[in-house]
Amino acid sequence: MRNRRVCFVIFFLVMLLASLAQCQQLTVQTEGGKPTVLARVDIEALPHIKVVASVSGTSTTFEGVALEAVLEKAGVEFGQTLKGKRLASCLLVEAADGYRVVIALPELDPAFTDKQVVLAFLKDGKPLDDKEGPYRIVIPDEKRMARWVRQVTTLKIVDVQ
Repeated sequence: MRNRRVCFVIFFLVMLLASLAQCQQLTVQTEGGKPTVLARVDIEALPHIKVVASVSGTSTTFEGVALEAVLEKAGVEFGQTLKGKRLASCLLVEAADGYRVVIALPELDPAFTDKQVVLAFLKDGKPLDDKEGPYRIVIPDEKRMARWVRQVTTLKIVDVQ
């Protein structure tokens, strides 16, 4: 009887950890429609950046990775390849609650802009809470926070026609 309880507890913990790991995943769909699933460990392995922004009048530090680096990890190309028809491509950012925003690809490419667009996972040194995370888009120089998507689940490259 004791062995059954131990097996049940182990099974429950394994399922819980698997569920938590899945919540930490991010799906990136490239121009060709190929989906790439990135785990938290994949994202955290990218070079970290910190940005300070005003949130509700309070100076807040976000830490994460450049959104461009996440897209490159999934196979999206920037630099010299971002020309011609690809300039009519954009990034569709989707959240867990269905909220969606668009960011033009040149807004993410260092060859076009010095703007920082961050996929954040820490706020003031702590993991984002359930209302914001596990990932959030942060664009510090924007006047409105409408594209600061919380609970980011999917990034899709789409063509505008």
